[in-house]
Amino acid sequence: MRSSSHTCMYLLDMSVGANIVLSSIIACNASVKFGYAGLIIAPLICGTIIGLINGIVYIKLHISSLIVTCALSLIYEALSVYTTNGKNVILSTEYRAFGDYPVNLILALIAYFLCAFILKYTKIGIYTYAIGSNEVVAKNMGVNVSKYKIVAFTLAEFFFGLAFKKYGHPVVAIVIGENGSGKSTLTSCLTGIYQKDSGKFILEGKEITATNQVEANHQGVAIIVQEIGTFSGLTVAENIFLGNEDKFTKHGIKNTASMNKQAQEYLDSYGFNYIDATKVIDDYNFEDRKLVEIVKATYFNPKVLVVDEATTALGQKGREELFKVMHKVRDTGNCVIFISHDIEEVIEQADNISVLRDGVKIGSITKAEATPDKLKALMVGREIGDNYYRTDYGEEISKEIVLSAKNVTVKGQIEDLNLELHKGEILGIGGLSECGMHEVGKALFGASYFRQGTVTLGDGTPINSIPDAIKHSIAYASKDRDNESLVINDTIGNNICLPSLENLKTHGMLRGKSMKEFANKYAKQMSTKMTGVDQFVSALSGGNKQKVVLARWVGKDSDLIILDSPTRGIDVKVKADIYAMMNDMRKSGKSIIMISEEIMELLGMADRILIMKDGKINGEFLRSPELKDTDLIDNMI
Repeated sequence: MRSSSHTCMYLLDMSVGANIVLSSIIACNASVKFGYAGLIIAPLICGTIIGLINGIVYIKLHISSLIVTCALSLIYEALSVYTTNGKNVILSTEYRAFGDYPVNLILALIAYFLCAFILKYTKIGIYTYAIGSNEVVAKNMGVNVSKYKIVAFTLAEFFFGLAFKKYGHPVVAIVIGENGSGKSTLTSCLTGIYQKDSGKFILEGKEITATNQVEANHQGVAIIVQEIGTFSGLTVAENIFLGNEDKFTKHGIKNTASMNKQAQEYLDSYGFNYIDATKVIDDYNFEDRKLVEIVKATYFNPKVLVVDEATTALGQKGREELFKVMHKVRDTGNCVIFISHDIEEVIEQADNISVLRDGVKIGSITKAEATPDKLKALMVGREIGDNYYRTDYGEEISKEIVLSAKNVTVKGQIEDLNLELHKGEILGIGGLSECGMHEVGKALFGASYFRQGTVTLGDGTPINSIPDAIKHSIAYASKDRDNESLVINDTIGNNICLPSLENLKTHGMLRGKSMKEFANKYAKQMSTKMTGVDQFVSALSGGNKQKVVLARWVGKDSDLIILDSPTRGIDVKVKADIYAMMNDMRKSGKSIIMISEEIMELLGMADRILIMKDGKINGEFLRSPELKDTDLIDNMI
């Protein structure tokens, strides 16, 4: 529109927003291949081309700049959708900041000062400014108005090319805290497992109102829980599509073949092709069932994926698969809430880290700010050193043998296993998750079906069943605590007292007061967060469930303790307490078999380490300050 007072033409450019979007996409993609150079140069080139097109079309068609740029913006937006296939594009965290300063701020400052310099100190800038102020005067001074209008469009879009934004959400928002701090409760309310008392969860402007996990899925939220989240008796496919069978149902009849086919396609796409969608879920072990849960939680591309300490149930291979899926969720522009007690894992995977303590958010820090000591201090409210592990070396192991296994075989799990456990020794057993080590604990405790070979005490007494083991002061804490170590739908008190009932009898009768005192003593000794020992175990967090398991056997005062993944899902404070407890037990003459997938745990706590591979012992190492993690790894793979 021409102004009568200033006789100038105002050029309106309505394609700026479309330019920013397209430039952002091109900048993100270019940064992957060319780093910071691509991040800066690519959007400038994009903006320049858009500006040239706008200016040329406007000059040639002689119609309103408003109409021209509105029409062209639709083309640029279409190019954006075509380029991304309709998905969000995320700028890698590596390029979101330069040092301590956001890249967006730096580029905005560069654009501002460059624009000011050109307009004030260059011929192009002065001519462009003159046309904008009074086109007629500029023309009378010999300025090529048409040429510099094109230049004006080009300069404007050139600078807006730098004004790109980071599309998408944080890769991973991590929540950490002590056991019972409220992490799982918070995410359980988000995903409909628990119902909140107050407050709201808002996702993309809409409140999440899920009352169960299926509803949460339909609202774009999914969760992978710490313990087993699949249902026994159902097939793999039925577990994956549980609550969503309608898509395979017509006239009330389920098309099982179609459901199995779709489930298998999903499993294959995740690289889990060895899992058969038609088989009953019970045919698979703990880790494979967890992999099925990963597919179940993510095949529909949720906007928010909650991973609640799921890595504690997985070996190294399983963890790698989970992290791939988390990155896939990130790459589609969605977000992950990742709960973990593994400090190194937290720092490696995080974008932002929030710390809860006693149900209250203590603070949030970025990945760049995070250090192990800082996170530990935030979690427990005080500094915790790195002295988790034993510091002694060279102590002589007793020659007294308290347990011996000869030619122990469990088909498909263990083959001709031979080992001896000495009095006052911590014997570590390690390997990759599927090496057979978790079956060893069951076999020694008399809990394996179809076990061959012999397990005997030092005096030759055979151990052929669980009652035999408990009778002769052997304790066992399984990795799968919900299904093999705890009576979930019973109280904390009854769970702790269970193996000690004979010792708690008075004149052949059990007294409620004695049982409660006994349970309270050992629950508090393990710092279990609870409302009381009458609380049901099912209401506890994963870490506090583990404390109940350990409290049970500490109370039983067993002489030989088999611990399978003893610190799985345990926070840093209690982990240190457990290691100290194990060391005290060792010094008092008790013997411990510690089965662990954590190499540093084996190196830090064991007197002797057996490494298993393919169901057999593949290496044996004595405690030594020179022993390295690579020594163990070489025998695992």
